[in-house]
Amino acid sequence: MAVASEYAGDVVKLGDDINTDVIFPGRYILLIEPEEMRKHVLEGLGEDYARRIKPGDFIVAGRNFGCGSSREQAAGCLKAAGVAAVIAGSFARIFYRNAVNTGLLVLACPEAVDAIADGDKIAVRPKEGRVTLCDGRTFRFPPIPDFLMEIIEAGGLVEHGRKVIAARKAALQEQQR
Repeated sequence: MAVASEYAGDVVKLGDDINTDVIFPGRYILLIEPEEMRKHVLEGLGEDYARRIKPGDFIVAGRNFGCGSSREQAAGCLKAAGVAAVIAGSFARIFYRNAVNTGLLVLACPEAVDAIADGDKIAVRPKEGRVTLCDGRTFRFPPIPDFLMEIIEAGGLVEHGRKVIAARKAALQEQQR
């Protein structure tokens, strides 16, 4: 499966300890349609955030992004809003796993977070472990392994599983011919 080598877009900068109820308030927990979910992205910070985030944008935040409840709708809401990736100083562990499971790219790069400002344009190369700012400065993070990028690019763990199963079925059918 081919994966994107670079993602580029604008930055929406947030602070530390952005919790799941800020990302996607619990009162919307029963919403499952992406278009409905995206209307409420980051609503806990104010209604204007849903209008500010455009598909392909990056969320850049401080430490402990995604803390709070373990519900995966917070990551799903960011994915539904078209966020290309979340770059943070650190992530709550369950949010990180939920993000991968829903196909949302998450990158820990504290040095880049400190250098990036709201509205900046950046480019990210997840398999190379690089964030490049519009002024040319580059920051490194541990490269995302191919197997995780395949899950993310497939749209999450469930979709990746479906593709793996379909490929195995096709291989078995081919062997039986």
